[in-house]
Amino acid sequence: MLEKFKKGLSKTRDVFKNQFDILFGGSEIDDLFFDELEEILVSADVGMETTTKIIQSLDKRLQAKKIRERAAAREVLKELMVELLEKDQKTSLAAAQTPPTVFLILGVNGVGKTTAIAKMAYRFSQEGKKVLLAAGDTFRAAAIDQLEEWSGSVGAGVIKHHEGGDPSAVIFDAVNAAVARGVDILICDTAGRLHTKANLLEEIKKISRVIQKSLGTEPHETLLVLDATTGQNGISQAKLFQEVVPISGLILTKLDGTARGGIVLAIKDITGIPLKLIGVGEKKEDIQIFDAREFVEALLA
Repeated sequence: MLEKFKKGLSKTRDVFKNQFDILFGGSEIDDLFFDELEEILVSADVGMETTTKIIQSLDKRLQAKKIRERAAAREVLKELMVELLEKDQKTSLAAAQTPPTVFLILGVNGVGKTTAIAKMAYRFSQEGKKVLLAAGDTFRAAAIDQLEEWSGSVGAGVIKHHEGGDPSAVIFDAVNAAVARGVDILICDTAGRLHTKANLLEEIKKISRVIQKSLGTEPHETLLVLDATTGQNGISQAKLFQEVVPISGLILTKLDGTARGGIVLAIKDITGIPLKLIGVGEKKEDIQIFDAREFVEALLA
């Protein structure tokens, strides 16, 4: 698994790790050490707020352990990063006691939401589960066609209506179809438009009510998809969605591209939302259950 992380994160890993190799390649910790560390963390998209927390914690821990060697400090930094990412972390995806398990997927246009849904469907299909997709993004022109095209290659069925239709009606039909067909997993796409918070809130509330009424339970997971390459803007998106709907987990996409790996730390620290899945490539199998320790090792080993 660690090697898969390293391969998928090769671009972001090289940017992040090489700077640390230089910083920790010296001997003793001097007065410039923390200034240099701050510059690297901020440039790696950790953000000033989270960077300050990390540096303050590192300084205290190094003093408590009486560590002055940079190589040893690197290992302490790794542990701090792992602790930050694992805090209140529940990486496992929820599963219904009685199928179907319903995943509601949110995210603005362009973050890779539809592709993430397809990758999830493929992963579940490979586990032997029967998967159904709900094309609830009825507003984006190609969303329905895109999801339908993916469904064939990932071994999942799809429930769709016409473009511009009522998303809740799609979800209603999808839930009923999932029950009737004995489906294990139902993954529901939603529109990515954010004209106003009120519109977003009402649409998601309506969809949740439909699921509750049809299935007798709320979605088992409400997952927000964020694009890692957008950096600090991803935090703004997470905060916005948090204001209007409870988010049970994050899916972070495009970590194989130009994303700077530090954004993973910033998003988890500031939003507190558990990171559950990461996208590390363009192929249908390129989605991973997030593992904090393996992630940090892949970036800094």
